[in-house]
Amino acid sequence: MPVSLIVLTDFFQAANRALDYATNLAEPLGARLVLLHVHRDSVIDPEMFTGKLSNLSKEAINLAMRSLASNLTVPVVAEVGHGRVASAAVDTASRHQPALIVLGRPDYPSTPDELVHTTSLDILRLAPFPLLVVPHARATTAPPRRVLVAVDGEPFGLGKNAFSARHLLNCLSAEVTVLYVAPDAEAQDLGSAALEAVRQASLVANPTHLRMRTVVHDNPGRGILATAQATEYDLVVLITRPRSFLGRLFHRSITSQVLLHSPLPVLIVPAL
Repeated sequence: MPVSLIVLTDFFQAANRALDYATNLAEPLGARLVLLHVHRDSVIDPEMFTGKLSNLSKEAINLAMRSLASNLTVPVVAEVGHGRVASAAVDTASRHQPALIVLGRPDYPSTPDELVHTTSLDILRLAPFPLLVVPHARATTAPPRRVLVAVDGEPFGLGKNAFSARHLLNCLSAEVTVLYVAPDAEAQDLGSAALEAVRQASLVANPTHLRMRTVVHDNPGRGILATAQATEYDLVVLITRPRSFLGRLFHRSITSQVLLHSPLPVLIVPAL
């Protein structure tokens, strides 16, 4: 079975950015795209995938999907799901076993973080697949070459997700920098443990080429955001642990903070 990338679309700007980004990844990865639109069956929809819903008829959806697929230069399969977006995405992922699930991050200019309900966090709670979130304003014409990998310094294992992440970074010939955010200057020495954790997890095919960067900041999420700038990097990778998704206040987690505010696309690779 070929490598697959599932791309969620609702035909709005954020989804179109995600599709462009996934298309740029598909060719070097030798992957096909699984284009997924989820028809919302309820008028009262608690999810905020794009901030507004595409209330299209079945015929209009099929026409829009055929139009998107016909303009792509890589192999594509188009599917229509029903119900909640996260559940439909997980069902599709269970059948296609994708290397990545890709979706756009819409603009929430006036909504407090506490009120933002993101589909990405729902998917992460339901399925352990690597997830790539592309900001709505991120226009791309080429695959990422400069990758920032943020880790907490503790050992981790990726299981089957190691192949997806390693395949991505290897096929892109990406320059990988490991980032450790230290709470104070005395903790900077822990950066070497972070680098070793990435090497031991087999995240990259050639771990001897890894670069290391340590930033002092009392808030890990803000430290990552301050470092992840487009002038230096093209993609942020977060290694997240199961505990990151436990509890009810997901907006307080580092993952949520970076997802909501990163100017760069964010690839979340769940650890075991």
